Amino acid sequence: MEVRVERVAPEATFALRWRVLRPHLPRPEQTVLPGERDADAVHLAALTADGEVVGTAVLVREGFACWPERTGAWRLRGMATDERLRSQGIGGRLLRRAIEHVSDAGGGLLWCHARVPAQAFYERAGFTTAGEAWEEPHLGPHVAMWLEVPGAVPDGRADVSWRPG
Repeated sequence: MEVRVERVAPEATFALRWRVLRPHLPRPEQTVLPGERDADAVHLAALTADGEVVGTAVLVREGFACWPERTGAWRLRGMATDERLRSQGIGGRLLRRAIEHVSDAGGGLLWCHARVPAQAFYERAGFTTAGEAWEEPHLGPHVAMWLEVPGAVPDGRADVSWRPG
């Protein structure tokens, strides 16, 4: 399916996030995530030709508990693809755009709490699991995952100076 990935207002993502990720909440607007109203938060949507939101991703600046010494980390949240359109590359396009944003912003650690059924999706993109899975109430099993994203630099080389110990 042809989609375009664009930055959007947070509200554009609420309905899909509610339906796919948080149906236990009474209303779509209750899917607001900590940090997503911050000035540097990024809301991405995969949009069909007629403007229907069929995928979402949110990036917020947030430290990663596994490596508290790291500053400037980004957290990927609210990643969802319309159930009818999975396995068509929509999630991959959203994830690539999120990684591009982190790179364009200077790079750094990108992390998420992935649902266990999506773990292989993130692994294919280069993410590494940190620790053991746990059960998130109302949401199911999750696992922490991370990816070191090199920063884009003017001469085209990547800055890949940090590695976990």
